[in-house]
Amino acid sequence: MNFYPQERIGIFIDGSNLYSAARALNFDIDYKRLLEYFSSEGRLIRAFYYTALFDDQEYSPIRPLVDWLDYNGYTMVTKPTKEFTDAQGRRKIKGNMDIELAVDVMEMADNLDHIVIFSGDGDFRRLVEVVQRKGARVTVVSTVRSQPPMVADELRRQADYFIELKDIQSRISRRGGGPADLPVADPVADPVCDPVADPGYPDDFDEADAELAADAPAATPANPDPHPEPAR
Repeated sequence: MNFYPQERIGIFIDGSNLYSAARALNFDIDYKRLLEYFSSEGRLIRAFYYTALFDDQEYSPIRPLVDWLDYNGYTMVTKPTKEFTDAQGRRKIKGNMDIELAVDVMEMADNLDHIVIFSGDGDFRRLVEVVQRKGARVTVVSTVRSQPPMVADELRRQADYFIELKDIQSRISRRGGGPADLPVADPVADPVCDPVADPGYPDDFDEADAELAADAPAATPANPDPHPEPAR
C-alpha cells in the first residue's frame, strides 16, 4: 500500500459502483473491515458513502445498511432517486451521486494528504487532476479483473495509485460465519444493479425488470445493499 503512517486520509465511496465491482468479483464487502483496514494505513479523517434511495417505498432494502454505516464511522450522503418514462413508455429510475462526491472531495482536499476514491467512473478524471494540483495524492479503488474492466482507463492513468479490489479482498470481504448484522451486498433485492456490460455501467432499468425482481425472494435486513445505478 502507498500510504504514509501520519498522512491524513479521506475515503469517498460510490456505493453503487463499489457494489457492482465487488459483485463482479463474487464477494461481499464488509464495511466494518474496510474501515478498519484504511484506519490502519494512516490517519483516517473521514469516510463518505454515497447512495441514492427509493423514497416512495414503504420499506427500502438498503435502509438497514445506511443506518448501520451512519452509526459506525461513515458519513452518509443520500438523495432520492428520480423516476421518469422514456420514449418507449418504459419506467426509468436514475440515482446519480457524482456531483455530491465531487463537491465533498473538493471541500475536503485542503485538509487531506491522500484521497481514496472507490469508483471506476471516468467522469472523475478531471476531479482527480484538480485535487492533485492542490497537493493531494489520489488512489482509485476498482477492478480490471472483471469482464469488461470496471475502471475507466483515463481515471486509472490520472490517479497516483490504483488498488485492484481483488487484491484487497481478503482484508475487506465478509468472512464466512461472521456476525449476521454486518452489512453486505444482496443481489436478490437489487432490481437496478445488474452486472455491468460496459465500462460506463447501466444507469437505469425498465418496469419489466422491476416486476421480475419483485417476484424474487425478499431480502432480509441483514444483507442490504441494493443501489440505484448512477446516471451517465
